[in-house]
Amino acid sequence: MRAIWQMMGAVALFGVAACGGDPKLTNLDRGARSPDEFSVLPTKPLSMPPDLAVLPAPTPGGGNITDPTPMADAVGALGGNPAALSDRGIGAADQALVAYAGRNGTDSGIRETLAAEDLKWRQRNGPRPLERLAGSDVYLRAYERMALDPYAEQLRWQRAGARTPSGPPSSAED
Repeated sequence: MRAIWQMMGAVALFGVAACGGDPKLTNLDRGARSPDEFSVLPTKPLSMPPDLAVLPAPTPGGGNITDPTPMADAVGALGGNPAALSDRGIGAADQALVAYAGRNGTDSGIRETLAAEDLKWRQRNGPRPLERLAGSDVYLRAYERMALDPYAEQLRWQRAGARTPSGPPSSAED
């Protein structure tokens, strides 16, 4: 009789756990088998250009006027001049800054390197057995040592004399 009650309790426990719904979006394993929603860019609506001479010549792998241009669209939305962007998406005024930032060389495979290092980190700091069983969020715990406290960082910069216009005023200015 006792075994039946224990079995019914276990079934009830698993039944309630199954009603938990979708795990949190910040779960480290979430999205491993799903498409990347940020890789989908909508195309621009089709329209007839005022002059057919502005159409690019059809070339394999070439672009057309309905291809998305997220960098130019963002520059235009923020009030800038999209025509001032170079072929790499860097404005003429910022090319000197980019050249200075890369003066010691750049790693062309930095994304792959960081992805491999992050995968190793997530494997070492993955969910514990009870977290895995409960399907709980482990993202914040895994990256806790790397996180900045925004309030402490803002206070540090304010004490150093830096202006922090996007944050609340320091207590001395209240």
